[in-house]
Amino acid sequence: MTRFMGLILASGLVLAGCEQATQETGSAAAKTGGEVTTDETDTAGNPLLADWDTPFGVPPFDLIEDEHYLPALREGITRTLAEVDEITANPDAATFANTIEAMEMAGGDLNRVSNVFFAVNSAHSNDSIRETAKVIAPELSALGDTISLNAELFARVHAIYEQRESLGLSAEQMRLLTESHKGFIRSGANLDEKSKESLKKINTELATLTQQFGENLLNETNDFELLVDDRADLGGLPANLIELAAEEAKRRGHDCECWAFTLQRPSINPFLEYSPNRELRKKIYMAYAMRGDNDNEADNKDILARIATLRAERAHLMGYESHAHFVLEDNMAETPDRVYALLDQVWTPAIALAKKERAALQEMMDADGIDDQVRGWDWRHYTEKVRKARYDLDQEALRPYFEVTAVRDGAFAVANKLFGLTFEKRDDLPIWHPDQEVFEVFDADGSHLAILYMDWFARESKRGGAWMNALRSQRKFGGVVSPVITNNFNFPAPTADSPSLISYGDAETTFHEFGHALNGMLSDVTYESLSGTNTPRDFVEFPSQVMENWMGEPEVLRLFARHYETGEPIPQEFIDKMVASAKFNQGFATVEYMAATYLDLDYHTLSHPAEIGDPREFENKAMDTIGLIEEIIPRYRSGYFAHIFSGGYSSGYYGYMWSEVLDADAFQAFKETSLFDQETAAKYREHILAKGGSEPGMDLYVAFRGREPSIDPLLDRRGMAGNDE
Repeated sequence: MTRFMGLILASGLVLAGCEQATQETGSAAAKTGGEVTTDETDTAGNPLLADWDTPFGVPPFDLIEDEHYLPALREGITRTLAEVDEITANPDAATFANTIEAMEMAGGDLNRVSNVFFAVNSAHSNDSIRETAKVIAPELSALGDTISLNAELFARVHAIYEQRESLGLSAEQMRLLTESHKGFIRSGANLDEKSKESLKKINTELATLTQQFGENLLNETNDFELLVDDRADLGGLPANLIELAAEEAKRRGHDCECWAFTLQRPSINPFLEYSPNRELRKKIYMAYAMRGDNDNEADNKDILARIATLRAERAHLMGYESHAHFVLEDNMAETPDRVYALLDQVWTPAIALAKKERAALQEMMDADGIDDQVRGWDWRHYTEKVRKARYDLDQEALRPYFEVTAVRDGAFAVANKLFGLTFEKRDDLPIWHPDQEVFEVFDADGSHLAILYMDWFARESKRGGAWMNALRSQRKFGGVVSPVITNNFNFPAPTADSPSLISYGDAETTFHEFGHALNGMLSDVTYESLSGTNTPRDFVEFPSQVMENWMGEPEVLRLFARHYETGEPIPQEFIDKMVASAKFNQGFATVEYMAATYLDLDYHTLSHPAEIGDPREFENKAMDTIGLIEEIIPRYRSGYFAHIFSGGYSSGYYGYMWSEVLDADAFQAFKETSLFDQETAAKYREHILAKGGSEPGMDLYVAFRGREPSIDPLLDRRGMAGNDE
């Protein structure tokens, strides 16, 4: 998260990655109207507020206790508001230095505390931390409002903005000024007093609701188990995953020869692929699909409907037709119509391809003597059967070549070949969980560049998915500060007999999140507010997705994909089969993602969300409208769509595809030269990774590529060129 800009933009804490769990607004603790609440706990000995006397100034995780967070956050707001008062009380005329740059440095103590708190809340939470998050959420929202609706502060910013052309500002200073001014406007600074009060109430309620949505989802995910007591029902499940399931059963108190499966993806997905027991597949599939939609105390339907309603009301206050119109105005896409146009262009060939894939699965299921049509709980199972029959490729035969540390080293090797980066493991730095590894990152000239934390394995204290945090973002203003970045995953943990062997898809996820990390580590801007992943939602996934391209290249696979026992490189015949099957099942992958994207936009383009009615019915109608086939559900159904209802992707889930247009076209630049062409890599680093949000995304892309992107590489990659119904 940035410093002051993160507060006034009311955009939440940016956690770039495959999953998001960010607050709706704000980043500190205050009551509406600016009255600060103070915890009774003495803050004098609080390690979060002390100077961090650690190597590289990393957080002192070994000293931080749960009870330190709330008083530190509240003390942070006290200091932040004092800094705001100092800016507005300045008797001198507003200048870029005494207002914009002063704002840039305000909130520093709060920023470092909140960065740590929200990173830990996502990756290693517990009842105490979740309670703190629930308590602090409305207070965080209120501080954002207190600052963004401060008339005296906005008057100073506006005065500078009005004379911006005569100030001799650099390009980055101009960007900071215009983004700061826009942030105030988009946060309601121009509203009348009655509307401002309404906005405060909306933001406070949204902060509470989005927090509750995420908590309900975590509870429903953790509460389910599928206990299997017949070894035959495991089918061809790999030995290491069987061992993990046995350990999970013991951990849950089962004293038997049995195996427990959960709704965490490293558990459910392999079971759906390998179990021959169709009824058990249905049971776990439906449990996953119905999270947040079970009409129980963890049900999210009323919550999400209220969230959508409040967002629409807020958009109307701001003078916009819908929440999507408000959000997209500040993204590369600019309007809902442009997003729908992109989606519609891809949807037709995608659904046509998915129907062809369904026919192949049905044929395989018929051959198994099952007198029924393919269902959702059959798709993964028969996909693997068809893949093996068509390409003689067993995904599990690949797993021994993708041991997690080998994949990590492969990502490091690509960064070295592209940018000259090197990585040194540091066992002396404090961590928040034993699963973490920490690396000091050096630039090509041997200078210190960043610290990188990597947290690998699934656990109940960690939310689902994979993501990146910046515990500290890069900046030069106010002293050169190097970034401290985290990557977080949910891979199967090692067992007593086996290391963590991950799937090909998990290996892609490693490269994806590492792409976000590179975006944070190679940032080279003056102001923290513009550094790293502080970019529009439909640009932020571009640097991460482009990294996935290298992972699957034969030249790169030969760098790291070695058998964990023998050390033998992955056989060429396996590589050939992977290349041949690269476009396999892309109809399913594209359709399930796009269905969720349409759903996001359909909720947020409503001018009057009372039209939602029953969210279950609303979702069904939305999917019928686009012609989604019943064998595929959206990647995220409404009740567990955390990206948009407890994260920062509302009206922005399309950004993955928007970014994929960029990444597919950008990777062509390397394919046209060579995978590690130094001139192309230098341009990519200079114009994309280093610039953060210091320039508009399309301007950065054109500076790198020499033109705007083409959609053709994306359609070709997904095997959809010419696949029209």
